[in-house]
Amino acid sequence: MSTHDPSTFDVAEAPIVRVAASASIDSTAIIGDGTTIWHLTQLREHAVIGADCIIGRNVYVGPGVVIGDRCKVQNSALLYEPSVLEDGVFVGPGVVFTNDEFPRAVNPDGTLKSADDWTPVGVTVRTGASIGARSVCIAPVTIGEWSLVAAGAVVTTYVPPFALVVGTPARRVGWVGRAGVPLVPVGDDIWRCPRTGARYTETADGLREGE
Repeated sequence: MSTHDPSTFDVAEAPIVRVAASASIDSTAIIGDGTTIWHLTQLREHAVIGADCIIGRNVYVGPGVVIGDRCKVQNSALLYEPSVLEDGVFVGPGVVFTNDEFPRAVNPDGTLKSADDWTPVGVTVRTGASIGARSVCIAPVTIGEWSLVAAGAVVTTYVPPFALVVGTPARRVGWVGRAGVPLVPVGDDIWRCPRTGARYTETADGLREGE
């Protein structure tokens, strides 16, 4: 990974990392090789973006937010600190990761709140998970690996690995495999991916790969 000065960085001048000239990249942000940052996106101080990522137009990445390798963050997503995305995460357009459990603009005495008047809490998204368009993830919360949050869902509690969750608040309605396709039952506690043929076993703790 490298640290890049936005004043000298441009799409046409960057053979390894591509950053649109209209993007606002703090000088302390780190961007991995092969990553593309599109127009009007803002990376705040000490944000870390992994290798081979695509960060869409008008995305906000807050201070210290960490995004792993091979992630896709679509247009107008808002990733407030201290969000953490592991490798291979998909974030759809208009997704919001919150960071304030009890939001207020002012203190009880009417004074404007400062950074010292609240404690940020984060959203953690595990490897391979997908967050559908216009979803809202209410921190603190963890999204399990290879799970799928349906478009428009509001996630308020832990999402197990491979879970398919929908609605407001989000609830599990099925399971998905690594391909993202809903699994079909083939026997007692055994599920199969109709696309890849991979099999999964349902346990008291959730779903695991293999029989």
